[in-house]
Amino acid sequence: MRSRTGDVKESTSDEVIALHPAESGMQLGRALLHALHNAGISVLYQDREMKTVWARNMRAPWASDSAEGVSILPAAQADRISAAKRDVTASGNPQRLEISVPVEDGIRWFQVWIDADHGDGGTVQGVVTTMVETTEQKRREQTLTTLLREVSHRSKNLLAIIQSIATQTGRYSDGIGDFLTRFRGRLQSLASSQDLVTSSNWRGAALRELISGQVGRYGGDPVRSLRFQGANPYLNPNAALHIGLAMHELAVNSVSYGALSRPDGFVEVTAKLTAVDAGTSLSLTWAEAIGANDNRRSEKRFGSVALERVVPASLNGTATLEIAAGRLEYRLVVPHGNFETE
Repeated sequence: MRSRTGDVKESTSDEVIALHPAESGMQLGRALLHALHNAGISVLYQDREMKTVWARNMRAPWASDSAEGVSILPAAQADRISAAKRDVTASGNPQRLEISVPVEDGIRWFQVWIDADHGDGGTVQGVVTTMVETTEQKRREQTLTTLLREVSHRSKNLLAIIQSIATQTGRYSDGIGDFLTRFRGRLQSLASSQDLVTSSNWRGAALRELISGQVGRYGGDPVRSLRFQGANPYLNPNAALHIGLAMHELAVNSVSYGALSRPDGFVEVTAKLTAVDAGTSLSLTWAEAIGANDNRRSEKRFGSVALERVVPASLNGTATLEIAAGRLEYRLVVPHGNFETE
């Protein structure tokens, strides 16, 4: 079809190109070469005997830096491509391959399309091979797969913790109302710790920030109600969730019966790192003054079970809870592997 300006228009199913009668062929060729180079696409045309007729933008591993420009593909991959080309020549049907090439810093990935070039009579007169590197896309896919597996693993762990909390809360609750109040508080505590873990890209949470957040939810201004001193290690996600749960139980108990129930009350938290044979351990101590009649040690509830059994067992550590002489002291020893020091 010819336009009013004399340009020739060739139309196919997926493109419309305006061609100038004099120079359109050279311009189109130069434009396509630039497009191939910019997109990192390599194109090879071979006749039926697999002799190279022309090649464009052939880079490693499709061609070496030598003058001969021969392929430096691994033998196994080169054989795959050669077999596919023979099949395309025989059948006329296109094929698509994914090729991996080992390199010094890992693996490079390529998509390879092999198409038959049909003549006017429909016979196959050559083979067009198009190669595009997909290494970055492949790495993103692999990273996403790894992240999804990690999220699935952490979600299962989190659900297991919630199930344990629900079971133990129900065991030590006086009724549905008491259960819902305590269970909601523990879920909110877990969510607060989880927010810190998520905001750090699943690295974990700093000890001081974790404790300050838990005490601040119940003790008002943590600057007044919390006196923290000592080391500030970075807890891994599992340690952050369980130590956050322990701090929640201590804070709730303190607001109800201990130091934080008084306007001028405060709690002291001391963190100490100690070198041991197996590595560095973290000794975490919560201490507060309580009333003379606030001894609830004999009444076993989920709070004390979590502090003395659930939390230390989840961290492979040890814990003691002592209430005597108007003072409450909780000491948790966290072994190495649950945290890292800055």
